Amino acid sequence: MSFSIDRQSQEELNLMGKFRQGSVYSIFNQVKTRGGERLLDELFKNPLTDENSINQRTAVFKFFQQSKLPFPFDPQQVLLMQEYTDQSGSGSQFSVYASVMLKKTLSSLTRDERYKALIQGLQATIMTLKKCLGIVELLHSMQGPFQQRTAEIRTILHARQMAALIDTDIYSGISVKKIAEYDHLLKNTFNQQVVMVLQFIAELDVNIAVGDIAATKGFTWAVALPKHKNVFNAADLKHPSIDKAIGNSIAMKENSNVIFLTGANMAGKSTWMKTIGISMYLAHLGFPVAATSMEFSVREGIYSSINVADNIALGYSHFYAEVVRVKNAADATRTGKHLLLMFDELFKGTNVKDAFDGTLAVTEAFSEYANCLFIVSTHIIEVGEQLKNRNNIQFNYMPTILDGNVPRYTYRLKEGITEDRQGMMIIRNEGIIEMIGH
Repeated sequence: MSFSIDRQSQEELNLMGKFRQGSVYSIFNQVKTRGGERLLDELFKNPLTDENSINQRTAVFKFFQQSKLPFPFDPQQVLLMQEYTDQSGSGSQFSVYASVMLKKTLSSLTRDERYKALIQGLQATIMTLKKCLGIVELLHSMQGPFQQRTAEIRTILHARQMAALIDTDIYSGISVKKIAEYDHLLKNTFNQQVVMVLQFIAELDVNIAVGDIAATKGFTWAVALPKHKNVFNAADLKHPSIDKAIGNSIAMKENSNVIFLTGANMAGKSTWMKTIGISMYLAHLGFPVAATSMEFSVREGIYSSINVADNIALGYSHFYAEVVRVKNAADATRTGKHLLLMFDELFKGTNVKDAFDGTLAVTEAFSEYANCLFIVSTHIIEVGEQLKNRNNIQFNYMPTILDGNVPRYTYRLKEGITEDRQGMMIIRNEGIIEMIGH
């Protein structure tokens, strides 16, 4: 079963985007090769939904973090190898020989660059295969979760004809016949094996990059649990894109699977919810998270409503757009999927009375789904009083501390419901009433 997350949730959590400022993807996009970047894209768009697969991938990343192996390949040579081997073979060895001879003749008579490109591609391929053999032998000597994958590539590189090619001194004088032989070998006989080697190099690129990022940033590795346990525990959990972020802990389980979050504007509620969503998404990729520890029951999707806007094209008001988001979440929940659902400031696009009633009713309704994890934030603290009879709801708030008449935010989560009411104080501090009066 595939992991479900819609475009709005992706954008609210700022997950994707190579060039998007502060995106989670950009944190991990430290790969060296095009193949590595393609693989990173593929991994990032396809979270796993099986705890064994997640933990196995995590174990591989962790192995490379601990091994501290540098990426041994020249990215330019890998690119030349990719371009060289992407060219289709010419069929028989004789036809390849004729083609190589023609290119060489034309290169000496004209400015035809094809022979030069062929030689450069062949040189880059052989040099890359030599380096691949070196890293494969090193990995073969190390016990770890990448052993089976390494063995597959080692078998390819130790094949008699491939081994002879790797031993070639490609920069010394080499006959046209030998060039044609190797060209035929790489583009015909061993074409699929070369593709597998390039895929292996891409995997090394991603594994080393992710491991290095975990080490550099001090991230940790989450442990995936079966979905039916319905738990989510993390210590010192932080937003991975915020420098010097304040960490908080979270503990959700089947009998306390709802968090009712309160706090003033700018106190950190939205950022905390985004932190939770991002961390859960990364954990389903097997990627490291910004925390000191984390364990989670596998989810089948994430659904958020944090930055809901009106939709002019569809004629939706802000309030109706919120209603549609809640309806879509309800539809997803009714399927029986194990989801993480997050709603920030429910129904802020309507009057206070309707917002109160709507927030209360929706929170009570979602709290009945014990297979989901549900987080809702609101300014309407009175709703919390009405929910205190619900045993599976835990109450957290982001506090505000007053320095005189100036609010200061700690961003440190506390238990309970906030009693902060600084709205009018901020209005007065900004001198708005006086400005209007004059």
